[in-house]
Parts: sequence; C-alpha cells; structure tokens
Amino acid sequence: MARSLLGELSPDFIKGTRLNPAAPKSQSKSYEEGGQKIVEGTFDGMQMLGPDGKNFPVPANYASKSKLVEGDRLKLTILPNGSFLYKQIAPAPRKFIKGTLIQEDGEYKVATDTGVYKVILASVTYYKGQVGDDVTLIVPDGPSAIWGAIEAILPSSSAAADEKEMF
Repeated sequence: MARSLLGELSPDFIKGTRLNPAAPKSQSKSYEEGGQKIVEGTFDGMQMLGPDGKNFPVPANYASKSKLVEGDRLKLTILPNGSFLYKQIAPAPRKFIKGTLIQEDGEYKVATDTGVYKVILASVTYYKGQVGDDVTLIVPDGPSAIWGAIEAILPSSSAAADEKEMF
C-alpha cells in the first residue's frame, strides 16, 4: 500500500518548493537491494525528489536535526514493512548567513541581507524561536534558494532584557 501511494505523488505535491539547480536530476536512482527498495534523490527544502520526478516526504524532525539544505543528496531505504529510513549521502556546498526570524503568510521565515528564506517549523519550535530573534541560517552556496536550515537562534535583545528583569 505504501509503495502504491508513493507512486502517486507528483512533483507538484507540495507547492512552493524547488530543486536546487546545482544538483542534477540525473543523480537520482532507484534499485532493489536485499529485499529493500533504495531510492536516491535530492532534497528540495521539504522533501526528496527522486527518479522520474517522484517526491518522497522527509520528516521535518530529520531535516531539522540534520540541517538539510536544498541540493543535499539523500538515500531513502524503504524497508519490507513500509518504514522509511533516510540518510544524507552528499551535502551540498553551504554558507552561513545571519538574519531575523519573521512570520509571514502563516509561515516562519528568516529575513537576511540576501533575501527571505522559509524555515521548517520543527526547527523554530526546537530552538524556541520567537519573531524578532536573531538567526544563524545555513543556505546552499550557489544559486538562490527558497529554504534555509536553522543553525542557531539567539533571542532578540528585547527578549533578553525582559528575561533579566524577571530574575
């Protein structure tokens, strides 16, 4: 059943994401190994784009914890029981930038000198981010990206001052 559902996913499954042009689609492949299905593909900020344009959902906690960025190469192992195991196999070149956490259109984003980047909600909640906090963001080094990965969140100076008054 899981395999048939996966086959129905299309490249337009999640709007607002795009593949980093630095990682060619030709690197995606799929094969069987030891009774398990192996799919290699490229992370687009929220999911993995595999062979034939199929999208595979990447758990937000894994993407957040692993600090995945657009263009990272992933290997997905689909076990006989249908469970998914992801592994990062080739990180895309990265750069670190600083910005401010904002909320726009119901989504958290980071505004930087070079643009505005979407971030995964799981990262914001893990780091207990608040709108206005300073953020160190990891983005692909190369063509512009839509998504960034949070490296760290530093509370804004006004939030830090409010905390000091409490103690």
